[in-house]
Amino acid sequence: MRRTHARTDTGSPALLLVGHGSRDRRHAETVRALTGRIRRSHPGLHVAAAFLDFDTPDVPGALEALRRDGAARAVAVPLLLTRAYHAKTDLPAVLADAPGPRVRQAAVLGGSPLLLAAVERRLREAGLSAADRLTTGVVLAAAGSTDPEAIESVGAAATALRRSGWCAVRPAFVTGPRPRPAEVVRDLRARGVRRVAVAPYVLAPGLLPDRIAAEAEAARADVLSAPLGAAPEIARLVVRRAREAGLLTPAGSD
Repeated sequence: MRRTHARTDTGSPALLLVGHGSRDRRHAETVRALTGRIRRSHPGLHVAAAFLDFDTPDVPGALEALRRDGAARAVAVPLLLTRAYHAKTDLPAVLADAPGPRVRQAAVLGGSPLLLAAVERRLREAGLSAADRLTTGVVLAAAGSTDPEAIESVGAAATALRRSGWCAVRPAFVTGPRPRPAEVVRDLRARGVRRVAVAPYVLAPGLLPDRIAAEAEAARADVLSAPLGAAPEIARLVVRRAREAGLLTPAGSD
């Protein structure tokens, strides 16, 4: 059962970004870079970061620090692209038991045009232009999951990306269900696609993105874009999810 609080919401609201966490230090660096971008664009908003595993601070520690800083309420935005175990079970359990301000969990990042805009940004940065769309197939390479909803959401993202004009967009997964990124690269080539780009559908560098890159190289993909990272669109999306959760009042554009 979610805990209750006797205190009233007299302090300023806070935004807590919750990363998955990784043994790879690049993951935490990316989350902190994203946190810094949001702080700079929203100087009146208290913004903090926490991690579900491996890195510090953990969620309870971050919430307790927010309480000490005077935050009476907070919204926790999971830096997750799909709604699977961590969003459905892990994070809600941690939030229910953690000390600190009154907290509400926002939706995951997936399902927003801003997320696909970040994918497009990384593809442009990798050297593709609008003129390349009609001759380029994109492999949207994600982490796998045992949750059907998560797998379906990646497929939906691929379908939405295809509507922006690429000659083909196909989902792929480096763990769990097939197909693997290298398989999709080879299949697109066999179907006559002139150029194939692999777009990691992941937030931060780490083990799984490295596996995506290795598969792209093994299959001789023409283009490999970077993880989404602290792209401006991701920062805007985090703030939008926080506002959708109802604990941050609109104050200018996101």
